[in-house]
Amino acid sequence: MKMKLIFVFALLPAFLQGWAQSSFDRGFIDVGQIGLSLTNAGTVGWPDVRNNPQGPPSMEYPLNSGIEHLFEGGLWIGAKVNGQTAVSTASVDFPTGYTTGASGFEFTAEIGQRIRQRSTLTNSDYFSFDAVSHQDMVMDFSDRNAIVPGTSIPIDNHDLPLGAQVHLEAYAWNFSFADFFVILDITITNTSTSAWDSVYFGYWTDMVVRNINVATDGGAAFFNKGAGGYIDSLYAIYAFDVTGDPGYTNSYGASQFLGLEWRDRFVHPNTAADLVNDGFPRPGVNANFWVFRQFDGSQFGAPANDIERYEKMAKGLNFKDPALVEMLQNPSNRTQLLSFGPLKSVEPGETVKLAWGFVCARQLETGAATGPEMDTRYAQTELREHLGWSQRTYFGEDLNGNGKLDHGEDIDGDQVLDRYILPEPPADPKVHIVSEDGKIKIYWDAAAEESIDPVSKIKDFEGYRIYRTNPGDDRQANLDKELNLIAQFDMEDNEIGFNNGFDAVRLNEPVTFEGDTTAYSYLFELDNVLNGWQYEIVVTAFDRGNRELNIPSLESSFVANSFRVWTGTPVNESPTAQEIGVYPNPYIINAAWDGSTPQTRKLYFYNLPARCEITVYTVSGDVVAVIDHDAVSYRGEDIQWFANFGGAAEKRITPGGEHAWDILTNSKQTITQGLYLFTVKDLSTGVSYSGRFAVLK
Repeated sequence: MKMKLIFVFALLPAFLQGWAQSSFDRGFIDVGQIGLSLTNAGTVGWPDVRNNPQGPPSMEYPLNSGIEHLFEGGLWIGAKVNGQTAVSTASVDFPTGYTTGASGFEFTAEIGQRIRQRSTLTNSDYFSFDAVSHQDMVMDFSDRNAIVPGTSIPIDNHDLPLGAQVHLEAYAWNFSFADFFVILDITITNTSTSAWDSVYFGYWTDMVVRNINVATDGGAAFFNKGAGGYIDSLYAIYAFDVTGDPGYTNSYGASQFLGLEWRDRFVHPNTAADLVNDGFPRPGVNANFWVFRQFDGSQFGAPANDIERYEKMAKGLNFKDPALVEMLQNPSNRTQLLSFGPLKSVEPGETVKLAWGFVCARQLETGAATGPEMDTRYAQTELREHLGWSQRTYFGEDLNGNGKLDHGEDIDGDQVLDRYILPEPPADPKVHIVSEDGKIKIYWDAAAEESIDPVSKIKDFEGYRIYRTNPGDDRQANLDKELNLIAQFDMEDNEIGFNNGFDAVRLNEPVTFEGDTTAYSYLFELDNVLNGWQYEIVVTAFDRGNRELNIPSLESSFVANSFRVWTGTPVNESPTAQEIGVYPNPYIINAAWDGSTPQTRKLYFYNLPARCEITVYTVSGDVVAVIDHDAVSYRGEDIQWFANFGGAAEKRITPGGEHAWDILTNSKQTITQGLYLFTVKDLSTGVSYSGRFAVLK
């Protein structure tokens, strides 16, 4: 798997970009279902995502859905230093998000400290034996600079830096039970000559759940549709969409405290009693919401200075008050702060390790359209499950979360408490899909059957599952949730699954394909599928789990083997014998597969040669559109429909002999109803073919 690491400069004036490029980097986690932006200035999220819907993700879930959950967020560290209150912030309430030198953006990277990437996936360009997850992102930054490195720009109001040096490693996986969170493992060192006293750590976030593919609001109207809450048992603050894009979001975004290590102690609410017995302050998690940039000093007012920020970190809202909970479940433009502490002190040269999670989940439908009834315990079912997996992943061998390696917890026998330990499902099957006229052929290999779980140490493969969506599902915001299990094949003679074996899909001899050395052992065919419609196809492998170790049956990644497939006519080798045409014909505007805008319509030319030029004319001979078709490379990139609904281009499977057109002119103008002519010029032979079609309203 090839993973992306993209660097951009966020919201900088053009004349500043050249100065800042040597120190500011941005990278994107995208190995699983969650897409998360991170910078080496200590921020999370990509503020420009609402202005650039087709760009990289901010905190998108599922990936490529357009459902975003975060405008921006950032690390906060607060402490008393020589009697003064200091809070170093990576991001604060600011209309444009990260801006070089702006007040509140106090962390910077030194020149040359780029974001690095690692992966445990052996087929990744970033494979490394030092990697922790399927996609690690590693960066360093500090609050020590008063001037942004590589520039002459001072950081406004950065008068009392703590001297905090931060090493951050982000971890993400593509397992189907762990592809919805990113964990930040953060090492913070006091490099100053003064002790930090009564120390708090936290993340401020402006979580905004909107579907940027359909949202049309600008300015404050984009942000004031959100609500949220706090789950104290999982130490997570969350947000959801109330009135912004109903039916196109139904999703939660969350920020979660996971744990802190300090002076060989695990500092966590689970260990609070032991800490108090040893003379340390009782630590706790505090959650706050406030109205964006409402600096009025009220309970829900934004903090305007370090003293007010520290007070927010040290004292959370009272979530035992039902009136408060209900109020937060109604829409407003609120931001969030989740903090943890206090630590008694962090001395010069001393280090603290902090772990934080960013988690997404579906919001289960309750039947309510707005307000508190949307956010019930039932609606949070998947959110709580996902937060639990994030927590379990961080705890690793520490099964009871007490920070100690108790009897029976040392999985690898090294007498060290290891974190970030996940059981593993079988390996992802390698899949090859062939699109034909009215048929989809799904091939996969047998390598998953040799998988050994690293926790149970046994070969526990059980079977394969095949999923697909139905025609028309592709216009949903989250196509993945429309997946239906259409076939399962698993081991015979046990109490798990269907016990139907593999004979129905096992080939007599494995097959290979040109340019692909994989030997494919299985074939499943889908017949009578509709040409021109999108089908999402997913193939997974699953195991038996392990009752003794409390490991459920695990399934391989839905992301790795998710394909968008369109059936249709193959490459036309003999155009004189196979008529070139258009469907639907006549085309009636707002056909069943169209999107909601004039830019997201499509009709298909079919029975096309491998390489050809399609020209559309009015009946009077005026050229309307010219379209280039190449069967080898065509993935629908030339029209907006595929960008909005077709997922990642590299995962699209098209039949070769068809090409979709958005029914717009070359200058992207809407055409009128009427009769149109077309020609198709075969670029291999120079021969042209003609036809006609009608467009009706």
